[in-house]
Amino acid sequence: MIHFDLDNKQLRINEINELMLQEGFWTNQKKAQSLIQESNGYKNLIETYHILVKDIKEVIEMVESLKNDFDAELFELAESQLLDVSSRFEQFEIMVLLSHTYDRYNAILELHPGAGGTESQDWAEMLYRMYSRYAANKGYKVIVLDWQDGDEAGIKAVSFKIEGELAYGYLKGEKGVHRLVRISPFDSSGRRHTSFASVDVMPEFNDDVQIEIKPEDIEVETHRASGAGGQHINKTDSAVRIIHKPTGIVTSCQSERSQLQNKEQALNMLKSKLYQKYIEDQESKLAEIKGEQKAIEWGSQIRSYVFCPYTLVKDHRTNYEEGNVDKVMDGEIDNFIYAYLKKQVK
Repeated sequence: MIHFDLDNKQLRINEINELMLQEGFWTNQKKAQSLIQESNGYKNLIETYHILVKDIKEVIEMVESLKNDFDAELFELAESQLLDVSSRFEQFEIMVLLSHTYDRYNAILELHPGAGGTESQDWAEMLYRMYSRYAANKGYKVIVLDWQDGDEAGIKAVSFKIEGELAYGYLKGEKGVHRLVRISPFDSSGRRHTSFASVDVMPEFNDDVQIEIKPEDIEVETHRASGAGGQHINKTDSAVRIIHKPTGIVTSCQSERSQLQNKEQALNMLKSKLYQKYIEDQESKLAEIKGEQKAIEWGSQIRSYVFCPYTLVKDHRTNYEEGNVDKVMDGEIDNFIYAYLKKQVK
């Protein structure tokens, strides 16, 4: 069960208001903007809550009045307002679920094809296109950080950032294995193939969080960039790969023109991955305290996309289904995201 925790949110607003009055608040503009954004998010949440409480009370009063003296016109008004309040309450549930500080951050996604060569590599690129379309539909910006072309088609791996308010909050539930069933365009016999690709999602590292990376704990490699990325591609050893020895985490970046810029971006990606690990560790501890049996499954298959012999996209966590596969692949995945978020309330 997710708790609204109204009092603590109001305390946090008051705390930010006090910080805004302090001298030097705007010295670090990035941090100042982040705090104001956090405060505005909580204010919107609290205001919505009070409006909903008032509107629910009005509906209850109308229902009580109808019990004593039925009136057809009042009944229609009460029914209409009840439907409206129910719809707004569902959206409020999602707002509450996206009220964690890190939900507001940009999202970094990494896609990797499973075994299966060209077929799986093509599937990974199809998923990249789906998330790119989703981002465009939301008015978000997509920045490719690292791209490795497939052998014949598709991609071997891609890392990209989606910039926009609540990007991580909305996309965090996409983490897991995505399964495709279709007639392969790469099979001359026209046989049906099953392919897999993994999606990893993390919040972009924010300076508010202190994550220390010791120089001796990382290994930095440089190589020539490959794939789509501008005229500088393949001309210099500008691409950077960083290996974090204690955890084995690897990050790569080739989107910038200089090696120094790519190293900085790869280091920030490493911090984002360590930040994601910290978030998952905290959630796991909280689940233990509450006595919940809620394992974090890294390799869990979360969704199936069937193109043949019928068309269906099904999320195995929520059982939400969509028969129009083309619509989903064009980035219309909001209903899957909402179903996942609302399930967290239960």
